[in-house]
Amino acid sequence: MSTGLLAILSLMPILVVAIFLVGLKWPASKAMPISFVVAVVLALFVWKVPGAQVGAATVNGIVTAITLLYIIFGSILLLNTLQESGGLQTIRNGFTDITPDRRIQVIIVAWLFGSFIEGSSGFGTPAAVAVPLMVGLGFPAMAAVVAGMMIQSTPVSFGAVGTPMLTGVSSGLKTVELEAYASSLGFSDWHNFIAFGIANKVALLHVTAGILMPLFVVAFMTRFFGKNKSFSEGLAVWPFAIFAALAMTVPYLIVANLLGPEFPSMLGGLIGLAIVVPAAKKGFLMPKGEAWDFDEKKNWDPSWTGSVEIQNIAAKNKMSGLVAWMPYVLIGLTLVATRVSFLPLATLLKKAKIVIPNIFGTSISASWEILFSPGSAFIFVTIITFFLHKMDGAAYGRAWKSSFKTMLGAGSALIFTVPMVQVFMNSGGGLAGFEKMPIVLAEAVAGLAGSAWPLFAPTIGGLGAFVAGSNTVSNMMFSLFQFGVGERIAVDPTWIVALQAVGGAAGNIICVHNVVAASAVVGLLGKEGLVIRKTFFPFLYYAFLPAAIGYSIIYTPASSIFNIGTIIAVAVYTAAIVIIATNKGRLAKLPPMTPNRKINA
Repeated sequence: MSTGLLAILSLMPILVVAIFLVGLKWPASKAMPISFVVAVVLALFVWKVPGAQVGAATVNGIVTAITLLYIIFGSILLLNTLQESGGLQTIRNGFTDITPDRRIQVIIVAWLFGSFIEGSSGFGTPAAVAVPLMVGLGFPAMAAVVAGMMIQSTPVSFGAVGTPMLTGVSSGLKTVELEAYASSLGFSDWHNFIAFGIANKVALLHVTAGILMPLFVVAFMTRFFGKNKSFSEGLAVWPFAIFAALAMTVPYLIVANLLGPEFPSMLGGLIGLAIVVPAAKKGFLMPKGEAWDFDEKKNWDPSWTGSVEIQNIAAKNKMSGLVAWMPYVLIGLTLVATRVSFLPLATLLKKAKIVIPNIFGTSISASWEILFSPGSAFIFVTIITFFLHKMDGAAYGRAWKSSFKTMLGAGSALIFTVPMVQVFMNSGGGLAGFEKMPIVLAEAVAGLAGSAWPLFAPTIGGLGAFVAGSNTVSNMMFSLFQFGVGERIAVDPTWIVALQAVGGAAGNIICVHNVVAASAVVGLLGKEGLVIRKTFFPFLYYAFLPAAIGYSIIYTPASSIFNIGTIIAVAVYTAAIVIIATNKGRLAKLPPMTPNRKINA
């Protein structure tokens, strides 16, 4: 079979998702079973993978889906517990003390708080924390999901205390030959090679795109969810948005170069919060005039709202802002305490592990570290909240009941989404002798791209994350391949691997099962395709701007700074400057913004 035809066939499960989920707007619960069947048929009859291997991959996918549902349940339970205790209402009131402007709120919650949670836990947890918090503050559910997905970019490569680098890239690359290569560069320690030979490059590339991400988030929010449907209202906060971007990315870059990949996102988000929140309270670089808000809820598009209804429930006992926020503080502390390797708690919790080894006699195994899961951290914090917020048993019981109901709704989508991913990734080793489907796709693109490969390397990383739902898995799958392509086109292969890692992070913006999980948390199931439609352009921006920067860095020493990469990068930044500089005129033509009022119910 020709390479081209094989590549087209391996693309079929992804095309099904694009056509039915995104194009025809089918719910994931209907589109993903079709994608799963297509992947199974290809694996059995084209790749000729043994039925036992396909079955094992499916079982592994089902186990993984259950672990995701557990995290979804925990995050919903925390939201419902805070709603029932009245803590959520206190938090909402506290945000008006900072600013009632939704544009500033989304930057603080999604970009900064989300980056901190990504750094400490990763694996979709930021959406599980930040998205319901935004809905609790009065954001439309879809606006919260779109914002939550868009920020899963810059912090992702250093999420979960550096797992995408220290596990993904490291295990994907580590061979005897590459250990010798690292030594030839002066890295006698493999960890240092990953940290200061690749991860520091990843951080630099992320910063080049991350500087505009908060502005993207705000502009998309005002365009798709504002009364005037205008990018201009979001662009009006550009000084504050870029200030918030730098408040996170500058410490992020410094930490990556001094301490390594474990803490850039965590400390970047935390330092950013410490800088930006006091600045917002003082009005530093804040927009003048009316605070921007969504239109009245009765005027919202029905597709914006989910089945999770947030009610105004005041605390029965007087509650300070610190006490109301304490559950989120405890979530952050718990996730950090259970993820930092030098603390004994992580090792202890990992011992509680459910393992299904060698499923159906294959090399595929499934496991679930139930106490180590973020879901357990959420449940643990809700128990503390029950006492801390002086709740009664009936209120806490209502939180559990409604959380179970929402979680079960997500099961119908994830129970096919994740098995499809596992079959797709475990399609190698069949009697046909073909490489696994994602590698076939990557090799086809590499054959067409030639020396222009740096421009496409992040897209392959993004494809891996889109399918697998994980930057870590994408890096494990493609890092060695990317390194090899770098050697074949005679450029520094560590830069190609860095581009892979950045693309893998960008892929989280459109990743199907992350969108399903984030949507489930706020009861927005069935509208996943609408979310991906809105986040696809930010993904393209995040994949291609670092690609252009990487191309320029790689080829400038050998040729000239005036290459296609530099031209693309300069064009993007110039366009951004021109759009911002001319925004005042467009803004003046708009009707008055929604009147400043208390946060919506």
